[in-house]
Amino acid sequence: MGRAYVVGTADTKGTELRYVRDLLAEAGADAVLVDVGTTPGDRDVDVSADQVASHHPGGADAVFSDDRGEAVAAMAQALERFIAGRDDVDGMIGLGGSGGTALITAAMRRLPVGVPKVMVSTVASGNVAPYVGPSDIAMMYSVTDVAGLNQISRKVLGNAAHALAGMVTNTIPPTDGGRPAIGLTMFGVTTPCVNQVVDLLEDTYDCLVFHATGTGGQSMEKLVDSGEVAGVIDTTTTEVCDLLMGGVFSAGEDRLGAIARTGLPYVGSCGALDMVNFGAIDTVPEQYADRNLYVHNPQVTLMRTTADENARMGEWIAAKLNACAGPVRFLIPEGGVSLIDAPGQPFHDPEADAALFDALERHWEDAPNRRLVRLPHHVNDPEFAQALVDHFTEIVSR
Repeated sequence: MGRAYVVGTADTKGTELRYVRDLLAEAGADAVLVDVGTTPGDRDVDVSADQVASHHPGGADAVFSDDRGEAVAAMAQALERFIAGRDDVDGMIGLGGSGGTALITAAMRRLPVGVPKVMVSTVASGNVAPYVGPSDIAMMYSVTDVAGLNQISRKVLGNAAHALAGMVTNTIPPTDGGRPAIGLTMFGVTTPCVNQVVDLLEDTYDCLVFHATGTGGQSMEKLVDSGEVAGVIDTTTTEVCDLLMGGVFSAGEDRLGAIARTGLPYVGSCGALDMVNFGAIDTVPEQYADRNLYVHNPQVTLMRTTADENARMGEWIAAKLNACAGPVRFLIPEGGVSLIDAPGQPFHDPEADAALFDALERHWEDAPNRRLVRLPHHVNDPEFAQALVDHFTEIVSR
């Protein structure tokens, strides 16, 4: 029997929360109702708001304030700490509006990937990236407000409850072979390289490929921090372009932070550092209007990075990797960093590439465990894929 945590503000949504809890119990799940209401009180729940609030670093008094925004933020912090301290969370379901969704999903993101998470929300039909982040939260639009039971809300909440019940009461079939997992990063313009790396390693490793779209890099590093991968082949570091130049696929300032924190075996490269990502061409910022732009598809416009921008990225990446105490190799593909950075292609710019490579070399600090390697290949050449595998195999074997 799986234990399902039902979370919401019981001071305003007690009827709906108890409805979901009862359906979960009827479906065979051990349901626990957790109140995160920001007003203290004695309500029909299994874990009271006072109990949750007591997990705030400043105690319950730091949560129950007259300022609703401050109270919600403080309760979110308390719930994160409460959930992180539990070892019996087999699944979690939340109900809420915008404030409740922000409060509950922050705690959901603390749970390991694979623990079922369902958020029924009034804002689930919009941009859910701030709520989901790098986690595997399933967002379900509530259709009507989460404000009472009616012919619509009973169906939506019932479906959500039964979905979670199915997740927590059924086991996932075991994987075959017990191969250790490794993380790899890929973009469309580095796909040939990563596919070759996977072909070379899949008999030995369970290869987890992440799309380098910001949340992809964050998701991979969340698994690194969680100890769920044995190493990383970070072929495609393109998210650094978007971080430094204001593109739409940034993974944030903490990109590569998990590598430094964990000391995990790491082999990286310059994949797709020739491009910054924007949306449709009419969304490209005005200051970039005269740049070398390439319409990848109607929703994605790529901008070629300049020599100055590449020098900034080289310095940034070198500083991040210099902070790593674990085994690190960073491979430079002198023949080009993407499918469209090759002779005859729209982003071919040897001068810009040289600025990147030279900045990496200038700021790099060699150490017994850390090496920068130049290779006379394009990133998608078979020889480069083989070199990535060889260096990874070498540092892991140590």
